[in-house]
Amino acid sequence: MTFRARHLLGIEPLHPVEITTLLDLADDYVGLNRAAVKHSDALAGLTQINMFFENSTRTQASFELAGKRLGADVMNMSMQASSIKKGETLIDTALTLNAMHPDLLVVRHPHSGAVDLLAQKVNCAVLNAGDGRHEHPTQALLDALTIRRAKGRLHRLTIAICGDIAHSRVARSNILLLGKMENRVRLVGPPTLIPAGAEDWGVEVYGDMAEGLKDCDVVMMLRLQKERMDGGFIPSEREYFHRFGLDAAKLAHAKDDAIVMHPGPMNRGVEIDGTIADDINRSVIQEQVEMGVAVRMAAMDLLALNLREARANG
Repeated sequence: MTFRARHLLGIEPLHPVEITTLLDLADDYVGLNRAAVKHSDALAGLTQINMFFENSTRTQASFELAGKRLGADVMNMSMQASSIKKGETLIDTALTLNAMHPDLLVVRHPHSGAVDLLAQKVNCAVLNAGDGRHEHPTQALLDALTIRRAKGRLHRLTIAICGDIAHSRVARSNILLLGKMENRVRLVGPPTLIPAGAEDWGVEVYGDMAEGLKDCDVVMMLRLQKERMDGGFIPSEREYFHRFGLDAAKLAHAKDDAIVMHPGPMNRGVEIDGTIADDINRSVIQEQVEMGVAVRMAAMDLLALNLREARANG
């Protein structure tokens, strides 16, 4: 297998072959997770620490479940009520962690680049569970696995990413991954929520849902990240749904077999109509959650293999 990364900090450093290797292994773990006995010893004897400086129910639960199913000793550190509040720096935290000898460190942080900084200071494999507006690599990988399983391939598809692109690390990671795998990517949203210079990313930009969704294979909706907004990015939620929320009329512009995605949590009636979100023939939103556990198992398994090899070689 070809996966040489020491850490999983973002999609940007990954080669298409490494992405495929990870997705292939994740496919195997989907089978394990659906079996009666959902247990492997791939991480037996290893310690996984989850450090979430931002709240995230689903990502943290997914990483915890992934580690436990692989046999790791898993510890969750609640960073909201930690020494960081008492003035400890990120470097001090790294030194403290090193003294505990963890093997896998899963980090979510509100500041872009913080996870990368930690990775430079610790003697273990680090997985980025989302840093600021920078990246969220495992979300893009689980989205990729969901698309591949639904469409039978992960190349030469037309994929629309719609909504709050400006504040979304999920969008950034997906743009990078889908571009590497030779897909046509469209960004659809109001000008206030499309980053300046987005056209330079190798994507097409649309300010109209009907045009942006025309003949798409995949429609990926994004959450309005109100907690990252300071100022009037949208006139009102009602107006936003009218123009950019996904409903049956807008989805009709996509291909008849187009799938609908959303990284969650959803604001029903704002980004997406509830009947579309729950449509078992079009929506793969629940599959995304299932694929998340498998992808995180695969990522930790591959990083642990590289870690053991590096330690064996001194």
